[in-house]
This record gives sequence, C-alpha cells and structure tokens, in this order.
Amino acid sequence: MTAGGSTLGERWRAARPAPAGVHVDSAACSRQSHAVIEATAQHARHEAEVGGYVAAEAAAPVLDAGRAAIGALTGFAADDVVFTTGAGAALDLLLDDWRGPRTLACLPGEFGPNLLTMARHGYAVRHLPTDGAGRLDPDAAAAALAADPPGLVHLTVLGSHSGVVQPTAAVAAACRSHGVPLLVDAAQAFGQLDGVGIGAGIGADAVYTASRKWTAGPRGVGWVATRPGLLSEETLLRIGHAEANVAARVGLSVALGEYVAAGPDRIRQRLAEVGTVTRTALAGVAGWQVIERDDEPSAITTLRPPDGVDAAEVRARLIAEHRIVTTYLGVERAPGEMTRPALRVSPHVDLTDNDLDAIARALVTLS
Repeated sequence: MTAGGSTLGERWRAARPAPAGVHVDSAACSRQSHAVIEATAQHARHEAEVGGYVAAEAAAPVLDAGRAAIGALTGFAADDVVFTTGAGAALDLLLDDWRGPRTLACLPGEFGPNLLTMARHGYAVRHLPTDGAGRLDPDAAAAALAADPPGLVHLTVLGSHSGVVQPTAAVAAACRSHGVPLLVDAAQAFGQLDGVGIGAGIGADAVYTASRKWTAGPRGVGWVATRPGLLSEETLLRIGHAEANVAARVGLSVALGEYVAAGPDRIRQRLAEVGTVTRTALAGVAGWQVIERDDEPSAITTLRPPDGVDAAEVRARLIAEHRIVTTYLGVERAPGEMTRPALRVSPHVDLTDNDLDAIARALVTLS
C-alpha cells in the first residue's frame, strides 16, 4: 500500500473479490464487497422463497438503517431520504417537481447528462462565474445571484470530468441570502468529502447521489435527501409506489454500514492522500498532463493526453493489453468547459505503489 494507507487499504481490499488487474475507476463504479454482494443475492433468493413484497417487508429494518446512515452522513433526517434508481433519476424528480421559475444557475463544467435533463424539463440555464481552473468564484457568484436570482441553483460539487472540489459552503451562503433553493449533485463528492459539509450542514435543500461510486454499493440504485416540503406529497406518493430493485437497496444499505464502520474521516483522509500520490506519480509521464492541483482533496486525477494521442484508444488498450481500468472522458461530459478528451484515474483507499507503477509503465508504452 502507498504510505499511510496500509491497514485501511488492506482491509478494504481483503473484503472484496480480487481484482482482475488494476482497478482505478472508482469514480465510475467502485468494487463491491463480499458482504454487499451476498446481501444483494440473499434478498433475491428471499424474493424467490416468499415473494417480492413479503421479502421487501422483511428488509425494512435494513433499508431503515441505510436511510439512517445517509441522514447521519449528510445532516438530514432519515425520513428526508428517498431511494432512487440513481443520481440522474434523482435530478429528474427534483426538476420535474419544482413549481417555481424554471431558471437555473450552474457551473460551466456541469455534467452533460444533467444539462440534457435540465433542457428536457424546460429550464433556462445560466452559468455561475469560475476561475481558470473551473472552480467557482464565490464573490462573483454571490454578486450574480444578487443581481438576478434564478429559480434554482444546481451545484455539482465534484465534476465527472475533473477532481476540482467546489466551495459548496460559499454557494450555499449566497443562496440563503437571496432565497434561492440549492440542489447538490454529490455523485462524486459523497464518500470523498464531508457529507454534512455538502448537505444539511450548509443549508442545501437537496442532495443526491448514486450508490456505485465511493461508497461501493450496487449499480442501479441511489438516493436523494431533501428538506421537508421541497418535494410535493404527490411526488413522494408516486415514488413510494414505483417499481424498486429492493435487493440493490439492501446492498447499498450494507455498503453504507461498511463505510461508516471503516470510519468516514479516515476514508476521506486516505482518498485525499490517494489523489496526491497519484497526481505526483503520473504528472508528466510520457507527456500526459495532470489538470488538478497536487493537494486537491479528492482521489480523482484527470490526465490530458499529449498531442497526437487518442485518449479513447489508450483507455481501451489499457484494459485489453494491461488489465488497467480507467475512464475515457469525452468532451460531452462537460460540454461547457472541456475542449479536448482526457483520461480519468480514480483509485480507492486500497491503491498500492505497484498499481501506480503499472499505470505509469503502461502510459509510457501506449503513448
């Protein structure tokens, strides 16, 4: 393990099936533990034994524990938490249910699929001011909100295309000052950053995320936490009667329990360290450029390829020839900010020096 992460990283790795190579793609989908896999499968078996609805009733205490964990980690009450099929579904619910003006302010680097959802619901989108690194300018943003308050502010704390952490508290303060509800996309932030510091602790009106990223739950499930009254009773009733993959929700609840047991502060500290050592190890290798600062408090490293190198081809060959899993970032991920494709490296707490050496060697070979 890289320095400082031996015990935590070893336990994290030992709790999971052995990776078939080097997995540094947690920002896309982390590796589930044996316990999460078994809990998900056990619920599916229970459905076959007693029926889906009876099994769902039996799983209620586990699901309640999952909502309680989310509440504790974000500062919301457990009753404010609703399970969804993922982050995109949560945003769809929030934007569809909103009855105020359909004007919305967000960052220029907003996630491309989020922008499509906003457009589908008829929102007029304006950009909040940022610096050259894509980080929000708090003073300029506060002035913009004061001059022309939108109906909503939507903040993606950590982008899909960048490991730059946004100053969430400053945005929240400006929103409170001007009575503008704040929706927080925590798909990349939850599990990496202090949940209360991106949730109820700063006065966010809604926070949502997916299960499969830094808390290492199953795919196809997520959650949204909202202040009381933000979602209409009609929408809450509709969610309650919607078809649900209860097995995945059970798996998410178990994953959240494992995350809490491992120590959220320790995990966050380790992930920040992982980001620093990854950027240090890969910066300049074979001409690839790291776009984040070394001390950015996230585990996401974005690599811009040298001229003439196709990042999509490199990603495919990393898997096929070196068994290294990363993410290709096309410009459609952040069409308002990205000007060229990139490669994303996002290890979890079990990153090893051997992993970093393998990535660096492969980049040299493929570039």
